[in-house]
Amino acid sequence: MSSVERLYQMALYSGFKVGAALECKDGTLVTGCNIESSSYGLTICAERNALFKAISEGKREFTRMLIVADTNQLTPPCGACRQVLWDFAPRIEIIIANLEGKQMAFSMTDLLPHPFGSHLL
Repeated sequence: MSSVERLYQMALYSGFKVGAALECKDGTLVTGCNIESSSYGLTICAERNALFKAISEGKREFTRMLIVADTNQLTPPCGACRQVLWDFAPRIEIIIANLEGKQMAFSMTDLLPHPFGSHLL
């Protein structure tokens, strides 16, 4: 079974397939995919999946994340993912791409110019 077929099995309801690869400062790569629940609110995006896996394995410093969606248009992270990435990796580079080879890169301040953070608590 190909990795795209496995992603489709995790996107059972929407068919919106996304994969993420998070590069840690030590060079480790941690991957994630979106995993859907029939109760959409319980679904987790690929970006948070990869980040939470890395954090659960003790990683705390990150350099970049590649997010690939099976779409014609490039798809940036959703609002929830932007907030979580800001909280745990505010200086990370975000690269979005599709299966056709199109890509763009952003800083977190590009994606979330006026973030909510611990400084406001």
